[in-house]
Amino acid sequence: QVQLVESGGGLVEPGGSLRLSCTASGLSLEYYAIGWFRQAPGKEREGVSCISTSDDNTYYADSAKGRFTVSRDNAKNTVYLQMNSLKPEDTAVYYCAAYCGSYYYTPRWAYEYDYWGQGTQVTVSS
Repeated sequence: QVQLVESGGGLVEPGGSLRLSCTASGLSLEYYAIGWFRQAPGKEREGVSCISTSDDNTYYADSAKGRFTVSRDNAKNTVYLQMNSLKPEDTAVYYCAAYCGSYYYTPRWAYEYDYWGQGTQVTVSS
């Protein structure tokens, strides 16, 4: 059974940092592009970042550029989202998702992904 699990969320003050982790059971993340999405209350789910299966292509939403960094450690079967300079508007449930397809592609839309985690809450507040 395939399962993605996010961790690392929590409460942080504005300007702080968090590192989210996405681990998997039942599949090897090195064979998937991994995306990070978030959903705030009353808003649609939005793509934040993605790393290609090839590991050399990344995508960042404008809201994440310069502050967030996506990376993977295949030996640990884990993908990370390092989030710095956090703002209150970053408050949301963050999800990771896995895409099986083109090796160099960075899928940006939720419908493109095959597997999803349950999410981890990130709250940015003083």
